[in-house]
Amino acid sequence: MPEKPLILITNDDGIFAPGISYLAKLASQFGRIVVVAPDKPQSGMGHAITINSTIRIQKTNYHHAELEYACSGTPVDCVKMAVNNILKKRPDLVLSGINHGSNSSINVIYSGTMSAAIEGALEGTPSIGFSLCDYAMEADFTQAEKYISAIIQESLVNKMPKGVCLNVNIPNLKADDFKGIKIVRQARANWVERFEERKDPYGRNYYWLTGEFVNFEPESTDTDEWALANGYLSVVPTQADMTSHKSLNELKHFEKL
Repeated sequence: MPEKPLILITNDDGIFAPGISYLAKLASQFGRIVVVAPDKPQSGMGHAITINSTIRIQKTNYHHAELEYACSGTPVDCVKMAVNNILKKRPDLVLSGINHGSNSSINVIYSGTMSAAIEGALEGTPSIGFSLCDYAMEADFTQAEKYISAIIQESLVNKMPKGVCLNVNIPNLKADDFKGIKIVRQARANWVERFEERKDPYGRNYYWLTGEFVNFEPESTDTDEWALANGYLSVVPTQADMTSHKSLNELKHFEKL
């Protein structure tokens, strides 16, 4: 009898977040589950790693996994720690999430959820980052269960290209309102940001980051933002290579300097 796939699960909302509890329970039907997740929320950490302080791990039993650790480091630290120190073999799949809130478009570069998935891909393992477009801690992840399960199963059966992970964003809809899955590209969008100046109780100034998300191509039907706005789960193939390949020839004149 073949051994069940080994599935590593992490997130950036922390090991206590409802999203990772749901994902671990759902993924357990497809293989052996190991959870290594931050011991506190680590949203917006991007691909940060811990280099100037200690990393600690502690065995836990919140999700009834085969192995489970809370890690003091970042989401990327969690993946590195699992692959290099905790697991005796490389996982067959890395799952990150389910994040409370969208990680579509430009958000992918800030996201700890997606950075953990990208790290999994860098380690040579098929990886998926899941995000639900609902920031509430009481968000209902069950509505998209059919699609989340299908994506996990498909990724185990048909391996994705090496070095590529999937950025899956789920609109906040009821099950009957989902239209399906769209394979799309990352929308060209950005945050128009500002730092609000405020005063603490002692009269000292501090700043709070605020801003507005702006989609610069709302009419484009091949983007993640369009898919989410129109009732689809958006799936963006994502990789760590940030080279602007189309610019290589355009910049050849620098070699003549």
